[in-house]
Amino acid sequence: MNVEAELCRVERSSLRRVAGWRPEWVRRFVPVVEEAAERTKVWWGAALAMTALGGARGARAALSGLTAMAMSEVASNAVVKPLWNRRRPPKELIPHDDVHGRPDSASFPSGHTAAAVGFTGAVAAVWPTAGAACVLPAAAVAVQRVHSGAHYPSDVAAGAAIGGLGAWAVHRLPRLLRRLIL
Repeated sequence: MNVEAELCRVERSSLRRVAGWRPEWVRRFVPVVEEAAERTKVWWGAALAMTALGGARGARAALSGLTAMAMSEVASNAVVKPLWNRRRPPKELIPHDDVHGRPDSASFPSGHTAAAVGFTGAVAAVWPTAGAACVLPAAAVAVQRVHSGAHYPSDVAAGAAIGGLGAWAVHRLPRLLRRLIL
């Protein structure tokens, strides 16, 4: 058995399954998620709400989230995408007509997912309740990226891993640097 061919078959099948999920509420919800995720609006809005409602803890959580989001986006979009340069999924794999407006950039990894997971993970480390509130929007962004045909499932998984590393780095690197310097 050719492992690479089998992985490709499973990924394409998963993409078709997620993109083909078309209940009425999904058709209404997906464009809302897509719009909120564009230019990281949802995460800037969440940061603003945390700052306004959470006092000093909210401000620290917002700053951590925005920093991890930025680090994750840079790692995803400026470092990994140019190295990998994977094409977007072909339109014929997407069983609906909502495939317009996909980015021209490389598909691997998902920068939207990296930003979502980075923000959510970093917030959760400072303010677990606010982080928990960010989990559902972050998951919705990840699913929307596959559903819209903008990404393969592995692109989203890689974006989530990069976001997780971004969240980790925001909280661990300053401590490591202090140990090295002192």
